[in-house]
Amino acid sequence: MRIALVSTPWAPVPPLRYGGIELVVDSLARGLSDEGHSVTLFATGESTCPVDRRWIHERAEGERIGMIVPEMRHLIYAYKDLSEFDVVHDHTLIGPFLAAAGGLGLSDVRTPPVVTTIHGPLNSELAEIYESLAGKVHIVAISRAQADDAPQVKIARVIHHGLDASGFPVGDGDGGYALFLGRMSPSKGADTAIAVAKAAGVPLRMAAKMREPWEQAYFGEVLKPLLGDGAEYLGEVSHEEKLELLASACALLFPIRWHEPFGMVMLEAMACGTPVIAFGEGSVPEIVEHEKTGFICADEEEMVSALGRVSEIDRRECRSAVEGKFSFRRMARDHIELFEEILSRPSDGVESLR
Repeated sequence: MRIALVSTPWAPVPPLRYGGIELVVDSLARGLSDEGHSVTLFATGESTCPVDRRWIHERAEGERIGMIVPEMRHLIYAYKDLSEFDVVHDHTLIGPFLAAAGGLGLSDVRTPPVVTTIHGPLNSELAEIYESLAGKVHIVAISRAQADDAPQVKIARVIHHGLDASGFPVGDGDGGYALFLGRMSPSKGADTAIAVAKAAGVPLRMAAKMREPWEQAYFGEVLKPLLGDGAEYLGEVSHEEKLELLASACALLFPIRWHEPFGMVMLEAMACGTPVIAFGEGSVPEIVEHEKTGFICADEEEMVSALGRVSEIDRRECRSAVEGKFSFRRMARDHIELFEEILSRPSDGVESLR
């Protein structure tokens, strides 16, 4: 198949720092290519993913993340003429609606079937938006929890993310600290991670994205006063620094306070052999196997207790889960199967698993 992958304009593929979507797109592109398919990636000029790449933005638009103008420029360029492809897999928010509207007249050539992956939570607003795509675009959910949040949205398939574990070093977790990794948001529970680590008497290192005004406000008002006494904020680290931190951490603390649709950081930790200690929100029970690849906790007290039990987890089991159930090859094969099903149907056939 000739597959067009449309990433975001917010970070290169793979990302240099923060960028869960772009990390997924990189793994998927590599997996599809390894399976013998022709892949063209619409991303940014800084991208280094080893497939055919096209772009209009030379550099990632991270400072303008979420703004309509850079995303529309990126998508108008990508959708201008997709006639050479058999299927389009779009990872942006706006792109699928551009396709559903007939490309806004950007080309007289019919756009091939479009598949989109929902990377964010299917709250009431987004569910209403995605519901409007029924019969026009094939929708992939990234977890059963995400799909179940909006039963009215027609989901073509649930496909868990995957990761190429070969690029992640397996560590012994001998750094003597727990790690919080993500972004500065109350929903991610960074303040809870500090409370848990201090109660357990374990040092905590925190690496988190903090670019947006609301992230900076949360840090200044809530997090900064809690630092010290073993809790250290490192800033937004590079990919290489992140791998070192993960491999040496005794555990990843993931005290989320929202219905997390997936959480790539859990796979990244497990790929390094690092167990995940998390609240059982959203997709967590689909990813973490309790007492095998980590601990699923009901409250802070259980999380403190789990942090004292991390030595019970065989770090090889964590790595094996990513090499198997959550491998990038499995993810690629799942998508190939879906694409082949779509292409075997009549040109207007959009079906749902519901």
